[in-house]
Amino acid sequence: MRTVGILIFDEVEVLDFTGPYEIFGVAGKQGGKEGYFKVFTVAETSRISARNNLVVIPDYTLSDCPVPDILLVPGGGGYRPDGTPFGTRREMNNDKLLAWLNEMNEKVELLLSVCTGSLILAKAGLLEGLAATTHFKAVEQMREVAPNTTLYPDQRWVDNGRIILSAGVSAGIDMSLYVVAKLLGKQIANETAEYIQYDYWRM
Repeated sequence: MRTVGILIFDEVEVLDFTGPYEIFGVAGKQGGKEGYFKVFTVAETSRISARNNLVVIPDYTLSDCPVPDILLVPGGGGYRPDGTPFGTRREMNNDKLLAWLNEMNEKVELLLSVCTGSLILAKAGLLEGLAATTHFKAVEQMREVAPNTTLYPDQRWVDNGRIILSAGVSAGIDMSLYVVAKLLGKQIANETAEYIQYDYWRM
């Protein structure tokens, strides 16, 4: 059984992390089976407020988080009317988080991002020379932050082998199903999509 750690932070986009959480959480559990993944959340603080004021208590903080087999960085955020960054736009300049991501990147089997989580990976220097996608409204900012990264904004997900990124929000579900298929086979991914009645899954 692989472990999946999902990073969360204030103003994280809810579906960015709960969509993948559901996919990995139910994969292989049809018919009363145990499943293939154990999913947990991790944050810098012991309580976060996601988009639309959803309060979440993470399972771990950065200081006590076990190394997962798969680490996922979601998106969400932007700039307030006064220019103050929030969500990913704030976290992309969080030196403590960027250092933690670099440390984890050396240990995890797969590193994933959803939506503008790509900005955080880019600022951590983890996308140099790679391919990426992101939310369609963040493409220009990604080009500024990651000039040495090739962007494919029309792709739902982009696979670099070990680092895999998805476009915005619901695309994280597609990417997660793709990862399930990559690790366990297309049949398991299809069964998972059928169980959650996700009729849009195509591979």
